[in-house]
Amino acid sequence: MLLVYTHKITPRLKYTFKHICKRILQLDVKFTSKVEDFIAHDSLKMSYTKQPLSNELFIRSHSLLFESGLSDLSINVQTWEDTKGFFATGERSDLPYDIFAASFYLLSRYEEYLPHVKDEFGRFMAKESLGYVHRFLNQPVVDIWAYKLRDLLLKKFPNFKFKEREYNVIPVIDVPMAYYFRQKGLLRTIGGTLSDIGRFKLRQLYQRYSVLMGFQRDPYDTFKWIITKQKQFKHKFMVVFLLGNYSTYDKSINVNKKEFVSLIKSVADYCRVGLKASYFALEDITILKKEKQKIESITNRELEAVRHSFSKLNLPKSYRNLIELEIHQDYTMGYVDTLGFRAGTCTPFQFYDLDYEVQTPLQINPYQCMDFALLKYQSQLDKTEHLQKLIDEIKAVQGTFTPIFHNYTFSDSERWDGFKSLFNLILETSE
Repeated sequence: MLLVYTHKITPRLKYTFKHICKRILQLDVKFTSKVEDFIAHDSLKMSYTKQPLSNELFIRSHSLLFESGLSDLSINVQTWEDTKGFFATGERSDLPYDIFAASFYLLSRYEEYLPHVKDEFGRFMAKESLGYVHRFLNQPVVDIWAYKLRDLLLKKFPNFKFKEREYNVIPVIDVPMAYYFRQKGLLRTIGGTLSDIGRFKLRQLYQRYSVLMGFQRDPYDTFKWIITKQKQFKHKFMVVFLLGNYSTYDKSINVNKKEFVSLIKSVADYCRVGLKASYFALEDITILKKEKQKIESITNRELEAVRHSFSKLNLPKSYRNLIELEIHQDYTMGYVDTLGFRAGTCTPFQFYDLDYEVQTPLQINPYQCMDFALLKYQSQLDKTEHLQKLIDEIKAVQGTFTPIFHNYTFSDSERWDGFKSLFNLILETSE
């Protein structure tokens, strides 16, 4: 166990140390403000305050973990060995940067509460982030910093044996529309037919009716392939289904369709099943509650995880709504168009509510790669290379890789050519 001496034990301090020590380093941590207790402790210990007590392991603290609310922070990001660091500590500190304050800044999504430019869907985009601007978005810096702390502790306490965690993969299959042609109802089928004719999409028109008449499999119906892959893989996939009403943003299948319900039940026999919350459920907790009830009535299980439509988050409201409905896991934290680490970590973490200054029960599972982000790389070789770099970064810290693919990504569409191979590559990394 690591004992930390500090002048003031705050919720921010406990939250950050527990993520770095407990979740990443598998190390129990306790805190004290009593010098005599600190001196009497005969195992791992360090002080996190403004001045060292004597010659113990000392990291000079930035004020961030002792504040409340938001303040105008001055952040100077600098190169630190093979990574970046900020919140410099000065000469007497055993680490040149306060990794705890910096980690809290990233994990709490502090920057997303500050004024920023949103995209057309109202999302916080990668280019607005500190990680993108200072070129560390491609590294799980919080995990890297944690291992630097571990190295420092091992120098001071060479006989201590740290537990090792294992790299693992939790694939998420996002299902905004289970079928492209089938189960759409008469009006949508007529509308699609007229659209095909009007835009001279004769090949699509032929495919539409080949599917409807049972001569071809629906292009979005890749679930047999997904279940086959699940059977070969040790970790459970998380498959999130959109059940919201049809709208401008969401083109889901009607949840009253028996075949759609049957599909969800059959996937739930093999995979974990979650909810893809509709665009309007993001703003309205009553809509979210109805969607939660729908999926629970289909699976006959309590809903454990949600992913928001369009990867949109309105902090802190989106997460407070999940907490109020007793939903314990979220898979929305990441960037649609950019590979990387939105919260600076590849370790699932708890949502910290900056307004209430409290750690919540909601676990955030950050994703580092969405299939759409790989489309910008032209060749299969480029896609594979960038994906492999990302995997190597996560493996180096024995983290959790959470990629997001869609059911249609595994179709025979030219746009998604080669994506089955990329998915297979991801699965093979954890064997």
